Amino acid sequence: MTRTRTTAARLTLILTLTLAPWTQVGAQRGDGPGPGAAPVTPRSAAPIDLTGSWVSVVTEDWRYRMVTPARGDYQGVPMTPEAVEIAEAWNPEADEASGEQCRSYGAAAIMRVPGRLNVTWQGDDTLRLETDAGMQTRLFRFGPGAGPGGSPTWQGDSNAEWQGPGGGRRGAALSNGPGTGTLKVITRNMRAGYLRKNGVPYSENAVLTEYFNLARRPDGDEWLVVVAVVEDSQYLRQPFVVSTHFRKQADGTGWDPTPCSATW
Repeated sequence: MTRTRTTAARLTLILTLTLAPWTQVGAQRGDGPGPGAAPVTPRSAAPIDLTGSWVSVVTEDWRYRMVTPARGDYQGVPMTPEAVEIAEAWNPEADEASGEQCRSYGAAAIMRVPGRLNVTWQGDDTLRLETDAGMQTRLFRFGPGAGPGGSPTWQGDSNAEWQGPGGGRRGAALSNGPGTGTLKVITRNMRAGYLRKNGVPYSENAVLTEYFNLARRPDGDEWLVVVAVVEDSQYLRQPFVVSTHFRKQADGTGWDPTPCSATW
């Protein structure tokens, strides 16, 4: 089995096991706009509604996410020898002193940082995701080649597309079933950062692919499930795959903007 097929199989298995006890949530739509209807935009074509306030639910990797793991605790990350060497030299105080305290808040890691999200539409073709942890802003732009380009940034350039019913291209293994859909986001042009707080690196050539899905628990709570795949030939021997969960909140209660820190 090729590496690509293996990764796809792992993605399917992760999301299947994650969503199995729940019901996937999606907007119910008709067959398309009638005569004289407004043009279809990414916002109006959305098969699921990701907007609103969300809070992290740490259901796995507690020791890597809720506290700063010790140097050398890299379990689960398929690191290359070069990556291990870099991580062994991790110095959070030096990162703070050099203004690099946001290394673990870049796009490839920010969804793993416990905190709250605020998701809104910025116009009809850009979804805006803000985090209170690290005070970061991600912009998911729809359309080919979307993104400003230029020098790498912590959050990089993110190109988004809907997959599944009502959202354009079909056939995604992660968006089966009536009334469901997935937001797929591919992020490039990221500044080099850390996959984990203890210096596990990713390079500027890393590519992040994410699948955003909604699920409803039996108790009625709505959850956001984000499956992320980081590919980096320099620092990873194979793609690094994680699944992260958030629970929908009624409002923005608890929102607590906190600057990046390399030392907490």
